Amino acid sequence: MPGTVLLLAASPAGKGCLVDAASVLPVLAAVPPAVLSGTDTANVVELADPLEPQAVLTRLRAAAGAPGPLTVFVTGQLQLDRRQRLPHLALARTTPATVRYTGLPWHWIREELRLRAVGSTTLFLDLHADAEAWEWLRANPLDSGRNNAVYGRVAPPPSRRAVAVPAYMKAVATILRSGRRPAPAELHQLALGRVGVEGHADLVLAATGVGGAVPGGFAPRPPYRPERPRPQTPPLSASLERGHPHDGLKDAGRQRSSDVDPHSAISAAVQSGRHSDADALAARHEQAAVHAHGPGSEEALHWAEVRADLAMFAGDPVRSCRTWLGVAAARLAAGQAADAPAVEAAVDRAHHQWGQVRDAAAARELGAELAGLRSRVPGRRQGALDHVRRQLRQLQTQG
Repeated sequence: MPGTVLLLAASPAGKGCLVDAASVLPVLAAVPPAVLSGTDTANVVELADPLEPQAVLTRLRAAAGAPGPLTVFVTGQLQLDRRQRLPHLALARTTPATVRYTGLPWHWIREELRLRAVGSTTLFLDLHADAEAWEWLRANPLDSGRNNAVYGRVAPPPSRRAVAVPAYMKAVATILRSGRRPAPAELHQLALGRVGVEGHADLVLAATGVGGAVPGGFAPRPPYRPERPRPQTPPLSASLERGHPHDGLKDAGRQRSSDVDPHSAISAAVQSGRHSDADALAARHEQAAVHAHGPGSEEALHWAEVRADLAMFAGDPVRSCRTWLGVAAARLAAGQAADAPAVEAAVDRAHHQWGQVRDAAAARELGAELAGLRSRVPGRRQGALDHVRRQLRQLQTQG
């Protein structure tokens, strides 16, 4: 099965630039796609100094939805938005005052990759943090998704008025240009060896699978602490190690195995076109979470979000939109702020799916609910509420 490679290099234009991120792309682009991916063939998507976070999200979403292995190379700089103090990948138009609207929220990367099967996604990161983001990283892990293998480094701010070089990523690219594709962990260690003294102040990322990032090397500051995984819902039947995934779907509630992640079985069902089986399995976990923790719990809302994504994969934007609207309303009812990342993400996804609805009656019904939510959750894109209202006016003229 062919792989997919996403090359993303981004940094602000002008004096806010900490790293010459785009300088690594010619070196990476010279590597054969199959070597970048570690598969026989691969499709490569390159984003050099993108301007709009939504454009990056569109490419990321497409890459995340592709079957087969996915390898993501990200080079750039981290900054915190002033309102929520959350990390963003700075883009070409980003300034300290506009991070929230012009940067790519790091949690978007995590969200887009969350339904991919364990072991199918590898990220290589070469990031420079500004002073505020560097302090934030002393107490917080850079959460790139619990199912993904993550390698790389985060470097502290360079000396004043200096623009750093993405030395780690250039080392990765140089090693790969030899034509040999080491295993990701070996490639990571080889690249660190080439970075040498320059990287002695870095936070080194070396994490595989569930559990977040852990210290992988030099850390003169407090160590890079692992993510505390969220409580897990009852895992799948042990029959998924023994037989066809469909057998495990039937017996999911009967046996338990701590070694099986239900998200993997769901991803496998989606990739094989068994959308109803995937939704049925997610629904069982949602019901179990509601019973154990309550309908407004994070565990139950997680499985509702999974079902919303599954509806999208199944080509049912009506069900997907309706589910995302329900998730957003539940989070607001639970007291979450209108600008909380999970609330904004739910409304944004509902808005996107609403745009895919072709039945005028369903679009009018969902649009009215979306407009009500948009008045409370305007999101990061200016004019989102006006867009809903304009579309609703057009729908009123249709039969």
